[in-house]
Amino acid sequence: MRLQFAPYILEFKEPAGTSRGVLTRKLTAFLKVFDENNPDVYGIGEAAIFEGLSPEADERYFYKVVELSTNLRLGLPTDLSHFPSLQFGFEQALIDFTSGGKGIYFPSDFTLGKSSIQINGLIWMGNFEEMRRRLDSKLEQGYQCIKIKIGAIDWQQELSLLELIRKRYTPDQVEIRVDANGAFSTNDALKRLEELARYSIHSIEQPIRQGQPDEMATLCRLSPVPIALDEELIGKFTTEAKIAMLEEIRPQYIVIKPSLTGGFSGASEWITLAQQREIGWWITSALESNVGLTALSQWVAALPTTMAQGLGTGALFTNNIPSALYIEGQNLRYNPSLSLSREAIANLDWRD
Repeated sequence: MRLQFAPYILEFKEPAGTSRGVLTRKLTAFLKVFDENNPDVYGIGEAAIFEGLSPEADERYFYKVVELSTNLRLGLPTDLSHFPSLQFGFEQALIDFTSGGKGIYFPSDFTLGKSSIQINGLIWMGNFEEMRRRLDSKLEQGYQCIKIKIGAIDWQQELSLLELIRKRYTPDQVEIRVDANGAFSTNDALKRLEELARYSIHSIEQPIRQGQPDEMATLCRLSPVPIALDEELIGKFTTEAKIAMLEEIRPQYIVIKPSLTGGFSGASEWITLAQQREIGWWITSALESNVGLTALSQWVAALPTTMAQGLGTGALFTNNIPSALYIEGQNLRYNPSLSLSREAIANLDWRD
C-alpha cells in the first residue's frame, strides 16, 4: 500500500476574525492511499493542521508524513497519537480506500440525500457593522442556533449584538452560543459571564485560555452560563489525561474537533468519556476543506445527537474542492448525484 500527500493553501473569501487574530489563508494537506497495482482506486483524506492550535504544527509535521508513507509501504505501524490531524486524515483515506474510493465514508440516509444535519450559523469577528450584517444574514436564512465569536471588539458592542437577537427572538426561537477562544482574563471572566447571562446564552466556549485547570474548574462551578471546553481538549493524548481533565474541571459541555483531538477514534473516545460523566458534547470542524468536511459530516450524521453541530459549510474559501455538500436553510445536506471532484483531486501537487 502506498501513501502520497499534497500540501494546499486555502484562500479565504474575506478575512475571518477570532480573538487570536485574523485569518486570510490556511495551510492544509491531502492524503491519498492506494494499492500501487491499482492506482486508479484511491482513498482521500485531509490532515488539516491549524497553526497556533495543532500540536504538530511545526517542522515535525512533514517528517511524520514521510515516516507514515515509508512505514505504510513496508507494512509497519506508525504512532500518530501526538499528530491528531494526520491521524484524522489517515483514517479518512483508509476508510475511503476500503470502501472503494468513491467518497462515501459512512453510508447513511444522509449520503442518500434523505436526512440532514442542523448546524449553527457562525458569526466571525469584525467591526460592529460587519458582525451585525453577518448576524442579520444568518437569521434571515433561518438559523435557529447562532454562534458568535467574541473577545476582539469593544465588549459593550458585543453585548449589543446579543441584545439585538434577544429583542427579536426568544431563547426557544434562537439559541445563542458564544466563543471567546480564551479571550477573557481570569480577573474579569466571572463578571463577563454574569453580563452574558442576561441574554439567555446556551453556552460559552473556552472563556479563559487553556492550561488553567483550577481557574476553569472554578468558573464551571460558579458561572451562570454553561461552559464548553474547546482548546482545553487539545494535547490530551492518553485516556488517563482526558479523564483527569474532565473530572478536575467538570465542564457542562465539550466541543470536539477531530482534526485537533485524534480523528474519529480520538473524538469517539471523548464522546464516550463525556457521556459517562453526563457532560454534553457537539462536534465542530476546524476550517477543513470540503475533503475533510465531507468525511466529518458523514460521520456526524451517524452519531446519536440532535444538537446543532458546528460544521463548516465549505463556503469560506475561494479555492475549495467541489463536493456534494450544500446548505439548505440551517441544514447541511448531501447531494447523492454529486461527489468530491476527483478531477480537482487528481490535479493536486501529489508527492511521495
